[in-house]
Amino acid sequence: MAHLGGLMDLGIRGKRALVCASSKGLGLGCARALAEAGVDLVMNARGAEALAVSAQAIRDDFGVSVSEVAADVTTEAGRAQLLDAAGSIDILVTNAGGPPPGIWSDWEREDFIKALDANMLTPISLIKACLPSMIENGWGRIVNITSQSVKAPIPALGLSNSARAGLTGYVAGTARQVAPHGVTMNNLLPGIHATDRAVSLDAGVAQAAGISADQAKSNREATIPTRRYGTAAEFGATCAFMCSQHAGFMVGQNILLDGGAINATL
Repeated sequence: MAHLGGLMDLGIRGKRALVCASSKGLGLGCARALAEAGVDLVMNARGAEALAVSAQAIRDDFGVSVSEVAADVTTEAGRAQLLDAAGSIDILVTNAGGPPPGIWSDWEREDFIKALDANMLTPISLIKACLPSMIENGWGRIVNITSQSVKAPIPALGLSNSARAGLTGYVAGTARQVAPHGVTMNNLLPGIHATDRAVSLDAGVAQAAGISADQAKSNREATIPTRRYGTAAEFGATCAFMCSQHAGFMVGQNILLDGGAINATL
């Protein structure tokens, strides 16, 4: 097995990947890991400035080609702009921040529609747009970043639980339809990782409980068997493996990366 920088050769050097919401956090972790494997990138985020900084760092660090598309992928216009710039791609990583927390009595039809648009219908739209060329080429990889909430619901994230579970059902059926064409589609389910999203969730808990953000983080870490938050780098490495030549027999799976936080046999 050839080794590249201490990692096994993922066999995807020269492929082209579209990574959504990749200016920071888990999306950036995925973009960096793919770039390290020699993949050229189309990176997307809403904020042009953060995107430009992250894209340049990847060019400097890994020497791959990176296109930036600053657009809101949850809108039809944003998707059209992104897909137009992306052209034909081999690897798609869908990703979008989750909807706001609350409780069941907070949410009206409009809130659900918005959550479905962002966390179910947007990835489905991107998948549908990218599949034809992957099928034609006889090779493709799609990884959807969903959430541990599809395995075990998070009460305050009912909008996310619902929309991401819907996407999971769609992927389960579609993955089996495209697998004969050399295209694999799977989901990657993060638990808590050290990202801006975690900081904001911890701040919310801290405020509600009248404790410090550090204390809120310590309390949460105590509920995770690894006793720590995950890192964007290790999350990205898992994503890159799922996009690699070695993952051709992984179809329609939900890979949980949560430090063991969800206590389940399966």
